[in-house]
Amino acid sequence: MTCCCDRRDLGLLLLRLGAGGVLAAHGAQKLFGWFGGHGIEGTGRFMESVGYRPGKASATAAGLAEMGGGALLALGLATPAAGAAAAGAMAGAAALHTPNGFFSQAGGYEYPALLGTAAASLAVTGPGRLSLDHALGHTVNRDWMVPVALAVTAAVTATVVTLRHRRVTTDPREEGEQGELFEG
Repeated sequence: MTCCCDRRDLGLLLLRLGAGGVLAAHGAQKLFGWFGGHGIEGTGRFMESVGYRPGKASATAAGLAEMGGGALLALGLATPAAGAAAAGAMAGAAALHTPNGFFSQAGGYEYPALLGTAAASLAVTGPGRLSLDHALGHTVNRDWMVPVALAVTAAVTATVVTLRHRRVTTDPREEGEQGELFEG
């Protein structure tokens, strides 16, 4: 009798559930104010204060990328797009926290970098056999989708982060309380 999965599949499932669940929870904070979050309005005000404009649209995009990408990663569905979207959101968060150094206890970018790396790694590696992608015959998890999803996300993220950086460096009043409301 053969098993439907091996250690690699089980490891990918655990990674997807852990990283995807954390990402989805952070997205729910932004979108709905769940788990102690501030919802679209509060997160939008924060995003606006740190140079991500328009704030409400930025909060919505970040929340959807985190919640949607995280939930899809946890399910193992549309893994290239889900991982790329979540990684892009985490790159935006890491850019915000970079002035504080690496370690998260000082407000640094360690945590979003780790989540973003996990999401991008899952996009590249795939979800394993214990996933909806596998159950559905990988219809939304094709090899060609990986570089396309990552390239599109990288281009959009680079544009958004560059625009924010220009706003912050040309108007020092743009720097708000970094990290206080931005949960990742």
